[in-house]
Amino acid sequence: MSPIVIIGSGLAGYSLARLLRKRDGETALTLITADGGQVYAKPNLSNALAQRREPEQLASESAEQAAVRLNATILSHTRVTAIDRAGKRLLSDSGEIPYGRLVLALGADPIPHGLAGDGVERVYAVNDLDDYARFRAALVGNKRVAIIGGGLIGCEFANDLAATGHAVEVVHLGPWPLERLVPETVGQALAAGLAERGVTWHFGRTAQRAEVAGDGVALVLDDGRRVEADLVLSAIGLRSRTAMAQAAGLAVNRGIVVDRQLRSSDPDIHAMGDCAEVAGLVLPYVQPLLAQARTLAAVLAGDAAHVDYPAMPVVVKTPASPLVVAPPPIGVAGAWDIERTGKGLIARYLDLEGRLLGVALSGGETEQRLQFAQQLPVMLA
Repeated sequence: MSPIVIIGSGLAGYSLARLLRKRDGETALTLITADGGQVYAKPNLSNALAQRREPEQLASESAEQAAVRLNATILSHTRVTAIDRAGKRLLSDSGEIPYGRLVLALGADPIPHGLAGDGVERVYAVNDLDDYARFRAALVGNKRVAIIGGGLIGCEFANDLAATGHAVEVVHLGPWPLERLVPETVGQALAAGLAERGVTWHFGRTAQRAEVAGDGVALVLDDGRRVEADLVLSAIGLRSRTAMAQAAGLAVNRGIVVDRQLRSSDPDIHAMGDCAEVAGLVLPYVQPLLAQARTLAAVLAGDAAHVDYPAMPVVVKTPASPLVVAPPPIGVAGAWDIERTGKGLIARYLDLEGRLLGVALSGGETEQRLQFAQQLPVMLA
């Protein structure tokens, strides 16, 4: 059979390769990655500090070990520059690479922080293991960390850093953390739980400049206040990597547009993971990624399959204030109904006819996540 080439060695690329090899052990398989190709789970980066795990301990395999296990060629430190669809080849800084079927598992890029000032070299973003290693190295001997962004990643890192004795201040444009996912009552409970661990919040504010301040850095906010820190972590969100696909003439929206067989507008090119948009949905979470990997492994092996999304509550890694959320579909009219119990909060998003479309559970109520998942409608059937 024609060779299968996967661009990307993150959780998406390696999950697909593993599941494909369960179905097809012989078809030539190549993974291409711009980094070292170590096998690791990106979600583990935001709680490794409290678990006392060093960056090098997060990788379960080297690229060489993975290549043997998967009977694959892994081209590490190789950057693909263009897709030649007519010639069915990739152009890279290591030469031309032919493909029969191509999988784009490109992931997403951190949204640029846009800060001005002479302190921007003290601003870090963590999007892969190499980024995390640089961030951890910068943490050595430093205790004050400013985080820009109070979304999932910002909150998880705030928890991890505060739990290990760091002084954390979070600058967040929204009125409460995770405001796009949870109602105010739940968001404020999360903020309070992290504040009890020592996290200081600056809601409704943006950072405009990063200025050198002694041995550290000062974030200058839009109201003129200064947040003094030793270093800054930018966690303002991710944006699907679509530039390569767009340059190749593939259909692109918020992500690379694919059907439920993960096929792009070119039937020989597939996309999955954080870079892919399936049925209008870009879901940068582990469970949708694994559902895509199972489907695409079947499709590439010649079997009939299409991706389904059951209700998939997300466990936010904030032990200081446990939280599980399954947000309602975007744009569906309804309202949150909040129940405060002796164990925590139950927030139900009900549509105008009283149907349950979303849920947020905090504190001890997170133990009910599986029961609520069974009550929620499937996301994609």
